[in-house]
Amino acid sequence: MDPSLDLPNIATCTTCRFKENKSNYWTAVMYFKHPNGSFIRVPQIENHVTGFPNGGMTVYYIQPPTDEKVTAFPKGFRMITGDPFLRSRPEIDPTIPESYALTFRCWESRDMFDASNRYAPGAGPYDTFELPKKQCPGGIRANIFFPSCWDGVNLDSPDHTSHVAFMEGQVNPDSGLFFFNGTCPSTHPVRIPMILLETVWDTPRFHDIWPTDGTQPLVLSMGDPTGFGHHGDYLFGWEGDALQRAMDNCLDVSGRPTTCEELAGLTVQTDDEMNACTKHVQVDEITEGQYLPELPGCNPVQKGPDYATVVPVCNAVSTTIPLPAATGSPMNYHSNVST
Repeated sequence: MDPSLDLPNIATCTTCRFKENKSNYWTAVMYFKHPNGSFIRVPQIENHVTGFPNGGMTVYYIQPPTDEKVTAFPKGFRMITGDPFLRSRPEIDPTIPESYALTFRCWESRDMFDASNRYAPGAGPYDTFELPKKQCPGGIRANIFFPSCWDGVNLDSPDHTSHVAFMEGQVNPDSGLFFFNGTCPSTHPVRIPMILLETVWDTPRFHDIWPTDGTQPLVLSMGDPTGFGHHGDYLFGWEGDALQRAMDNCLDVSGRPTTCEELAGLTVQTDDEMNACTKHVQVDEITEGQYLPELPGCNPVQKGPDYATVVPVCNAVSTTIPLPAATGSPMNYHSNVST
């Protein structure tokens, strides 16, 4: 999407909890590979204590556990986290923040107070860096943390990552990044909100046809059956100074939206208002609701461990038709501002 677009003004609605939030969030969707070789999209379902949105993801804007100033993103800011071409675990220090940025939580049940939900995202014994290699009775929650330090100059960079950086410091493996008190490197001194995306995938509905030979049947939409290519994209789109007001005033550790309504003057939407915001399909391609002979687009399954490659010639409809100008927010997202 063109970063020069004025998202708050061209968007006609938002599926986010706060009406002022017209930002765009993206992550790869998940498919189930049937034993016969066909694929079907895994539905997204609501997270704990988020109401009843139509699937979607939970979006957190996290402040540091100190009184450090957090600067809201400027208009046109964008970034990505993760690398869609990875098919093996990169060799990085396992104690640094970047090591905890991208994980999958295997829920033993949907009970909010189950042991598998007691740890912070990315921490504890139930999270893995790759897609879980077993059935998860409560489904799978994907966790995506973005860098929270900015160079203070560039709204983007050629690789969409160099203008931002993760904090420095050693992470406690039992608490992860959510309450991490790190410092920004001198090259990226401006502390920005740490964005966390949580997406819950309804994998139990496929357990009755799960492979019996021990193979892992899940694959991310860019052809990744490992999960190491897990990644996310962010394009800032809050109205005016709404996000800065939230960072300055919404200090409730539980992340209740009503706190921001009371202290920052934000507008909280109901589930019905969020779910009423939809966008018609723009590409004449079947991507969900039925089994497909292959993944949508030009995304053959690449198991690795080598770096994935781009298909040299792609004739998929989604890469060849002109798309109209954006007129609304993406579907099925909502947000919480949390500390």
